[in-house]
Amino acid sequence: MDESRYARLNQYRSMWVLVFFDLPTETKKDRKIASGFRKKLLDDGFAMFQFSIYMRFCASRENADVHMKRTKKNLPPNGKVGIMQITDRQFGMMEIFLGTKAQETERPSQQLEIF
Repeated sequence: MDESRYARLNQYRSMWVLVFFDLPTETKKDRKIASGFRKKLLDDGFAMFQFSIYMRFCASRENADVHMKRTKKNLPPNGKVGIMQITDRQFGMMEIFLGTKAQETERPSQQLEIF
């Protein structure tokens, strides 16, 4: 198979899982729960994009499903959480700005996958 064709197809097969959340932080218990949820995301390989938005690169849709299920298992009892998956191609079309200066879209780090 042609290498450039494989890379192009891979952009549609590999996925990004994004987790958006707005959790209550009024009490010490609320803050502990919110902090624990963020820690579980980090432990599962997510990276912080913004304070309440975390993202994770997955090599396949099946792998993305695993991480989405794990996130659902760890949902806090209160607050609003959204989980979305998009293709690497869609993620690559995102425009990111720091102030008025355009930034490069983050590329996935090399990840070892064990089957």
